[in-house]
Amino acid sequence: MSKAWFRRRQKDQYHQLAKKRGYRSRAAYKLKQLDKKLKLFKKAKTVVDLGAAPGGWLQVESEMVGNEGFVIGIDKRIIEPLEQSNIKIIQGDITEESIITSIKQVLEEKLILEVHVDVVTSDVSPNVSGIWELDHARQIALARASLRIIEEILKTGGNAVIKVFQGIMFNEFVDDTKALFHRIKIMKPSASRRKSAEIYVIGLKRK
Repeated sequence: MSKAWFRRRQKDQYHQLAKKRGYRSRAAYKLKQLDKKLKLFKKAKTVVDLGAAPGGWLQVESEMVGNEGFVIGIDKRIIEPLEQSNIKIIQGDITEESIITSIKQVLEEKLILEVHVDVVTSDVSPNVSGIWELDHARQIALARASLRIIEEILKTGGNAVIKVFQGIMFNEFVDDTKALFHRIKIMKPSASRRKSAEIYVIGLKRK
């Protein structure tokens, strides 16, 4: 990373806020802003977070569900342990079929005997190559992997948040997501960088 990138990062208000409040990433404020608008976690007790590293969203979700709730975080990368006792980390690849089995096993260990996940979030991103068409295609593939998991574990009436890069495959993905939910919202929180192509597709009340 260049010196200019580090200077911009140090001046970033959300980076500063995250550092002050003890969040692992500025992305924590993206989720907070989405929830403030849509009340995603109202009455939620069980959350699964896909692409959870380094853990900023996990920290917010832990706050949202409270001590009686439970959060599962999944990422290929190692996530350093968090101090919150209601978070369980699974190191795994969301594109592999076996990850659904792993999630269900953790739920069973917590005596959540039926699939009863209230909210699924996905902030997963590919390693960016700089070739836009390739990066967009890779990100849509990850978003579709997230949607497959949502179909398997999200309860009726549950909510989902999926990050997507805008591009030619975006509308088709939104249409496929609409088939699962009563309502769809498309939002870019103010904590997202203006130049970023990321946008969030939010499914409200699974059919």
